[in-house]
This record gives sequence, C-alpha cells and structure tokens, in this order.
Amino acid sequence: MTDILDVTVRHTSDDTAVVTVSGDVDLHTAATLHTHAVTLVAQGVPHLVLDLARVDFVDSTGLSTFIGLLHTTRQAGGSLRLADVPDRLARMVTMTGISELLPVHATVAEALAGRTAEGTPARAGEGAGAGG
Repeated sequence: MTDILDVTVRHTSDDTAVVTVSGDVDLHTAATLHTHAVTLVAQGVPHLVLDLARVDFVDSTGLSTFIGLLHTTRQAGGSLRLADVPDRLARMVTMTGISELLPVHATVAEALAGRTAEGTPARAGEGAGAGG
C-alpha cells in the first residue's frame, strides 16, 4: 500500500466532472480525494463521477469518504456516481449496501449518460415535485 493517491479531474460540462482516482483509498489517502471533490463542489461542480478503474484498495475510511461525498454533492443539488469499479471493490460496495445509495456504472460513459438521462436540475421554483 502507498500513501500516494493520484486524483485527476476532467470537466465534462459546467456542473459535471469525472474524478479519476489511482492508488489506494484508505486511512492515509482518503482526505486527498475528499479535498479534491469538496473543492469541485465549492467551485460550482456538484455532479461528480468517480472513475475507480485504477483503484487497488479501499478500506472503511475510503467507503466512508464515498458516503460523505454523496452527502456533500446532494447538499449542493448534485450527485455522485461510481464508475468502472474493480470487481473486488464492487463486491465490497454491494455487501456493505453502498450500492443502494450510490449509482454504480460499468463505465464512465454510462455514468455520464445516466447523469444526462436525469436531466439538468430545475432552477429554483421550476419543476418542483417532478420526477419519479
């Protein structure tokens, strides 16, 4: 395990970004992911897709970080999606029930398509109560 977590960001629209994570998301590195994601939300990018294809390991701190980011994005009127989750991590996400809270997609493209299918959030006062 390493204390280095590489996080890169690719903006796909004004309010959506793909956050590619490489390395281990654990006690020593989860704060790095948290800081990057919270900064994006604070900058007005509330819809995030976490690309986890290059993640080798996630511990309970990492899982808690995912849940915390879900709350952060939702409070900002956004969303959090997981994409390209390695099999080992996918089993953990399913067994812990996190997959019930967070959409998990096979690819980043599917996660972005799912975000697009939701439509753009209504402006204040528009579309209240719509949806399903």
